[in-house]
Amino acid sequence: MIASLIASFASGETMHVLRRARRAAIAFLLAGAAILCALGFFIGAGYIWTARRLGSLEATLAFGVGFLVLAGIVLLIHKLMGDGGRRQREIRRRNKELTAVAAASALAVLPTLLRSRAGVGVLLMPAAALLAHAIYRENAARPPRDTGPRGEG
Repeated sequence: MIASLIASFASGETMHVLRRARRAAIAFLLAGAAILCALGFFIGAGYIWTARRLGSLEATLAFGVGFLVLAGIVLLIHKLMGDGGRRQREIRRRNKELTAVAAASALAVLPTLLRSRAGVGVLLMPAAALLAHAIYRENAARPPRDTGPRGEG
């Protein structure tokens, strides 16, 4: 991996890729500006057409209400889709990172704990507690389910 990276630097391929990326970014920026101008002209044409059919005050009010409705739809979609999924992904990522840190810490401490009798005891106590908890949960009486009224009505 590093050898291919060094070879690409030496051959000048990296500079070529960076130049192509910069040209593509400029082209997309110019195309986006042209699209925004076109949308502005389309909105202007729609306003002129509406003003001729309804009158200028009515057309202005209609376009104002239309843009407010559009803004509301955009905000509603953002509220429904954007925040919840991202928050869940961040929570999952953070949990994975914490699990990895905990596992790495445990593996780093494990050889030291296994060298002494006290360390083996430290390892066996949580295992015994987990086993006792599992036995307790399996044998604990479950509360009866409340299914509601039967056959009445």
